[in-house]
This record gives sequence, structure tokens and C-alpha cells, in this order.
Amino acid sequence: MTRRKRPLARAVARIALAGHAAALLLLATNPTRAQRLPAVEAEHYTRCMEAARRTPQAAFDDANAWRIAGGGHPAEHCADVALIGLGRYAEAAGKLEALADTMTKGPVELRAQVLDQAGQSWLLAGDPARAAGALSAALALTPNDADLLIDRAEALAGEKNFREAITDLDGALQLDAKRVDALVFRASAHRSLEQYDQARRDVDAALRLTPDQPDALLERGNIRSITGDEAGARKDWQRVVQVAPNSATEGAAKANLAKLDAAPADAAAPPAKPKPAPAKKK
Repeated sequence: MTRRKRPLARAVARIALAGHAAALLLLATNPTRAQRLPAVEAEHYTRCMEAARRTPQAAFDDANAWRIAGGGHPAEHCADVALIGLGRYAEAAGKLEALADTMTKGPVELRAQVLDQAGQSWLLAGDPARAAGALSAALALTPNDADLLIDRAEALAGEKNFREAITDLDGALQLDAKRVDALVFRASAHRSLEQYDQARRDVDAALRLTPDQPDALLERGNIRSITGDEAGARKDWQRVVQVAPNSATEGAAKANLAKLDAAPADAAAPPAKPKPAPAKKK
């Protein structure tokens, strides 16, 4: 399956960098303190999380000092996200899992999103099995969450459990039939199982919803190449280069085009997959 270029961007965004989110994290630590200083702590949390995306080392140092001063879960969360920005993915994942375990007084939705971040951090660390475990724990808290189902499908595919990944993607699409990312991921999983008709149906559906979507074009080119339509594959990959310059998807498309140009006329080159781009600083 095609890896997303910014695995943690959505999960971080889903924990709002606003006052009420910081207050919820504080309530999970100390209800009295949250009621007394929510505005001050919320401002610090927002500032720290913004820094974690842009200057992770400075954010990590700030969060550690805040944690020593009694910053509780908001300080811990900011430090953990800063670790992701520093490329310390496995460490961040383990700490996020531990944070979720301590948030017993917090809303289950918030705990699930912290576990989602842990799962995606495990993916960045190259450990899809641990990622699937964290995401399964998140889904146990909020089972009807399309984002979590898609994330676990990515982890399952990383272990080559494509049939299980398809089951999760089926569930996500039942919740939201217009999820283009789920359609593209499911097409990729079907392709991995050599179920080319199903793969083509999914990728065509994705492109009907969002024409020129780069990952969908790349995937359709992959399917066309494998099934003998080299002209169609070339057209799709050339379009990716036009619509997604300077992206991992463009890099994969260019690699595929190079293989196509180098291959003998009667030999189809296996399509390349995009390399995951470095995680955005949180």
C-alpha cells in the first residue's frame, strides 16, 4: 500500500491546539488545577505544540521544564510530539502509549487520538506490528472512527496482512464512502493480492471523486503497468509529475517512467512505490 507522506499531520491536528483541549488534558491529570489555571495552561500548551512542529528541540526543552514544574499531561504530550519532530520515533511512540495509559480520567476520544499518534510513530519507526497494536487499542475506545481504521489498515499492510487491511478499509468506506485515501489504499491492497479488477474499480472511483489526485494516478499507473497497459501507465505517471512536483509521489512516478523507458518492449517493469517523506515537524 502507498504510504502517506505526512503520517502524523492529521493525528496531531485532531487534538486541537486550543484552550478546551489543554483543559481536557489537565483534567486527566488534576481536575482542581485545570479549573484554576485553564487559560494559562492552554496558552502554554498551544505555544509549545506550535514550537514542536517548527523547532522541536526548543519545544522539547520547554516541555521538559514545564513537566518538572508540574505541567502534567499537556507538557508530556508536547514533549512526545517534539520527539517525533526530532526523528526519535520509537521513543515517542512508547511515551505516547504510556501517556494514553495514564489518561484514565480524560475523554476516550482524546485517549484514542494519542494512541493514533503512537501508532503512526511506530509506523515511522518501521514497526508495523507495534503500530497495529496501538491502533487496535485506539479502535477499542472509538470503534466507529474511519481515520483509525485507515491508519490500522496501513499498519496491517506493512505486515503484508492485506486481507485484514481490506477489511478495515471496507469499514472505513462504510462510514464515509467518499474517502479517497481509503479507496486508493484499498486499490493498492487489492493489487498486492493480484485482484486487479477490484483494484481498478477502487482507483477509478477515487479519481471520479478527485480527478488528478496524485496517489490515485500513481496507483492506476501501477495497475495499468502490471496488466499490460504501458501506454496508459505512462500517461498516468506523466500526469503525476505535472500535478505533484517535488513530492514523494512524483519521485515514484519518475522512477516508474525510467524503468518503463529502460525495459525491453516485451517486458513490463515492476512499478516503484513512493518513499515516505520525512515527518513534518509538529
